[in-house]
Amino acid sequence: MVGFLNPETVLKQLKLQKSMVAVDFGSGSGGWVIPLAKKLEEGKVFAIDILEEPLSALSSKAKTEKLFNIQTIRSNVEQTSKMISESCDLVLMTNLLFQIDDKKQILEEAKRVLKKLGMILVVDWKAGAVLGPKEERVSSDEIKKFAEEVGLKFEKEFEAGPHHCGLIFIK
Repeated sequence: MVGFLNPETVLKQLKLQKSMVAVDFGSGSGGWVIPLAKKLEEGKVFAIDILEEPLSALSSKAKTEKLFNIQTIRSNVEQTSKMISESCDLVLMTNLLFQIDDKKQILEEAKRVLKKLGMILVVDWKAGAVLGPKEERVSSDEIKKFAEEVGLKFEKEFEAGPHHCGLIFIK
């Protein structure tokens, strides 16, 4: 993933504190969870995915890297994240929105789990990127519109990589 979409570089866009609680919606096998858990060494990172196999792989990686601040949750975030309301400082949605039918609903779920002034990081395919999925891409303007409709405040947009845009929203 490094060179294509580097989580370490993208995470530098956030004002992270070591004791934060974060959740990664659609975490897969932890490409973002592992670097985030290293930064939030006194905090906690919840990794949510619909599939058991990537979560199991993530648990193994976490043990290998001696990261004990990661908790995996098997759930379909389109229905529920299983997270407690107002329990997180940060929600990650990386390469997720293009796969989601109800984009507004997933942003509402992210807002629900965020503490006041919590952040949402959205990283997704640029509308005109040559690589990646051709269908269901969402422009940064559309993401901003959905976020505004659910009451999130747009903070900034940045280039997350040659094929991805990054957006930060605040509750």
